[in-house]
Amino acid sequence: MGRNGDRVEVLPGPAGREDRAAALQSTFGVQANAIMRKNFVFQKRSWANNLCLLLTPVLLCALLGILQALINILLDGDSFKCGCKCIEFSASDPTDCLRRDKNICGLEYSDVDQAVYCPITSPAEWPALLQVPLPEYRAEAPGLPVGCQASGSCPLAVPFTGGNPSLAYDLSAHLFQPSPAPLVLSDVNTALASQYPGTAAPSSGTLQYELAFQNRYALYFLQNDTCPANVTQLLALGQAAAAPIYSSFGISNPQNWTCSPAVTLWNSNVASINEQLFVGYRGGNPERTISEYTAAYDWRNTSTSNFVVGVHYNSTYQNNTSDAPPSIMRIARQINLAAQAFLRWQRPGASLPLLFVKDMPKPGTRLRLDFSSLLGPLFYMWVWQMLYPVLLASLVYEKEKNLRTMMRMHGLTDLPYWIVMYTWFLVLSVAYMIIFMVVGSAIQLKFFLLNDYGIQIIFYFVFLNNQVAWTFLTATIFSKTKTATVCGYLYVFGSGLLGQFLLRFFLEDPTFNGSGIFFLEWIPCFALYRGLYEFAQAAFIGNYQDESGMKWSDLSDSQNGLVTALLILLIEWAVFLLLGFYFDQVVSSGSGVKKPWLFCLGKRGTPAPKEAGRRASAEVGVDMERPDVAAERAAVAQLKDGTGGNVIVCKNLNKVFPSRDGNPPKVAVKSLALAVPRGECFGMLGPNGAGKTTSINMMVGFLQPSAGTALIEGLDIRTDMTKIYSVMGVCPQHDLLWESLSGREHLLFYGRLKNLRGPALQAAVERSLRSVNLYAGGVGDKRAGQYSGGMKRRLSVAISLIGDPLVVYMDEPSTGLDPASRNNLWQVVKDAKKDRAIILTTHSMEEAEVLCDRLGIFVDGQFQCIGNPKELTSRYGGSYVFSVTTAPQEMAAVGELVHSLSPGARRVYAVSGTQRFELPTDEVDLAKVFAAVERAKGRLQIQAWGIANTTLEDVFVKISKEAQLGERTLS
Repeated sequence: MGRNGDRVEVLPGPAGREDRAAALQSTFGVQANAIMRKNFVFQKRSWANNLCLLLTPVLLCALLGILQALINILLDGDSFKCGCKCIEFSASDPTDCLRRDKNICGLEYSDVDQAVYCPITSPAEWPALLQVPLPEYRAEAPGLPVGCQASGSCPLAVPFTGGNPSLAYDLSAHLFQPSPAPLVLSDVNTALASQYPGTAAPSSGTLQYELAFQNRYALYFLQNDTCPANVTQLLALGQAAAAPIYSSFGISNPQNWTCSPAVTLWNSNVASINEQLFVGYRGGNPERTISEYTAAYDWRNTSTSNFVVGVHYNSTYQNNTSDAPPSIMRIARQINLAAQAFLRWQRPGASLPLLFVKDMPKPGTRLRLDFSSLLGPLFYMWVWQMLYPVLLASLVYEKEKNLRTMMRMHGLTDLPYWIVMYTWFLVLSVAYMIIFMVVGSAIQLKFFLLNDYGIQIIFYFVFLNNQVAWTFLTATIFSKTKTATVCGYLYVFGSGLLGQFLLRFFLEDPTFNGSGIFFLEWIPCFALYRGLYEFAQAAFIGNYQDESGMKWSDLSDSQNGLVTALLILLIEWAVFLLLGFYFDQVVSSGSGVKKPWLFCLGKRGTPAPKEAGRRASAEVGVDMERPDVAAERAAVAQLKDGTGGNVIVCKNLNKVFPSRDGNPPKVAVKSLALAVPRGECFGMLGPNGAGKTTSINMMVGFLQPSAGTALIEGLDIRTDMTKIYSVMGVCPQHDLLWESLSGREHLLFYGRLKNLRGPALQAAVERSLRSVNLYAGGVGDKRAGQYSGGMKRRLSVAISLIGDPLVVYMDEPSTGLDPASRNNLWQVVKDAKKDRAIILTTHSMEEAEVLCDRLGIFVDGQFQCIGNPKELTSRYGGSYVFSVTTAPQEMAAVGELVHSLSPGARRVYAVSGTQRFELPTDEVDLAKVFAAVERAKGRLQIQAWGIANTTLEDVFVKISKEAQLGERTLS
């Protein structure tokens, strides 16, 4: 290493190779620095997407703020506050109150809707009433007049039962016994306390007013038989008696006060009573006629010394729907009737009056509605999880495009990748959290303002860590970005709906098993929902009661589930990280070789080769191979455990793809044996599908071999790929580039992975850009997405050579290049092969002859021949190519001439006087050919002629056809 930390050049001897390999090994800090710089540039180029992501909570909070403002304007209307009266008007406008403080407000200036908001220091005393059904809904029970329900003349039915039937009959007979006490008409409550008043008016959520005393509701007096005289007197004076109550609401019209007979009906058991009550409850069974009852009594085991009674009340008219506040039930009078019946049975003539009911005093109130808390955890759950599909798509994108595998092949290990990506995701999440909380607080969302910020920050921070870990875990199961994105958003919205319409009902149902909720919360989205639910409840109640929301002291409450949700998220965070890292190593859902399932226990190596792989290996016998291929195999076999100074040694490398869709297993590579020394460029030629790219993919760790292995600088591809990556450069068949990064930025990143730093890095990048003609005109600083196909290929070649790797794989590097760029690229490869081993695949015979020291023609998964270009053409050509052009009518004469020179000649081309023949070399004397052509010029019009050796392309076509047809010609 240089004094300033820059890498220095070393000599290529054995010791020099070791030093050079060591220099290529980058440390954790170097790798982390490289990927962090790359990510910084990548995210800077994606600033618009990041800005939109961070503005999402701003826009949503702004929308909430607008809706909250509109709601506040609505709630400031007169209907939602105590009624007022102005006592000082403007002189110019008698309808304009001069000053707001000249308004006087109170119950007497309010209508029924406004009254609930007024201060009440002394609530009214209301008669205790029974809840009775309307005449048209009263039960037409057995024993009552037939058709009374249709005419609205049915008496009020009260079922009863008890352990002692005779006693139950006696007690029920005293339920509606007239009171002999005289009426006290000066006091309405006292007068009504001795009677049994009831109403069909719905009950309200407060006793500050009684709907029964509005003129649209009737007041019924229940009695056993005829209307008592004192009740008749009360009914006659009804309007005057109710005047004090009327005046409170400004009601002047008398309501309908009437007597109504009550009938007690014996039932043999409680189940029968419950069935009858259910039939009438809010319509009950829609297939049956509505039959409503006033109440029902179960006297149970009541005796002279024991009073036990069960009261079944009618809540049909109670406003108890899920979206309405709870109502006060009219059961006080029902209990009083049972107690008074027992007292009168024990002591005839005794009385137990219930004088009145009243509410507690209350201050003035205003209806306030925090829309954000009213939305509940559903909205916040969606917003907090909105990052998940974005982060998931980012991870899967690099896997789908094989960019992560490309980084691995240039020396990047998993740990720095995970740490840098995790850190970036967490920073983005924290920024998202801060913006959400700051903006939400700024627009006065009670959800944030009322709950303690310390509790919120801890909970959100733990959840965001959990979400990032969950993203890494779930990314292992996806290989396509679009699929991951769609599934991510489905998870976000689906989990929110499940939380709102499933988990919430469990949380609010006191009968649901708490352990069931606990197990549900182990699903990450439900743990988040539980925490947000607690925040929303605390904020809503705090806003309603002018108090704070969630406080630290509230966490000790056993009913508060925030602590449990927080602990679950913490535990899951650690578990998700471990599982994510594990599955990332062993699940091959993207690209790259997966590790054994028990690698964490120290198990090394690949699984045993499949039978198909062994059979494929056995198919290749020495007697079926050409001598040059057999010689290469023998040379590799002699190396045994060493490399013999070779950089690349393939030992019987096999690849068998498993059967699919009923097809047999595909044998892609059969017993590949090859040794490539330093300074040699070995070319692999072959038709499409021959197995060239598969062979390279196994050597670079892109695919796992089915059998055999390869040694790279003495390192086994099955166990030491991490070390191999640091000394390797790869130009894949398809360009694996980040569209938003420039060519220079690509080279800087991969150069850092190869341990280049400082001036040495800058010099290497400049040299690489110049060598592949990406320097002039600032092309190297343009984004790769703007490059043409040829420019991308040149950049890929430059990436494979950056940092002077010891071994380089180039898969069709000149594809798509123009002639000038191709010739320049050839010179780059020629210069690069001097002190490294290169394996190159190509379809260009010219490129193979120019660049490759040795060639191997690869057909049907195995080598058919190996040697330098001249050896192959001389060894497998075996003929001359004779071309001649004459007049068309002389073509037959030319054929006779050629066959006289070589009886085994074969015409391979004939068009408009131009013919081409193949002449076996053992039949042809070149001197005789020249002499015969000169003699023939006197009688034939020979316009042009020539004779040449077989080209490499001819050899390639010949070998390929023979291999595909199974015709092996051994030399």
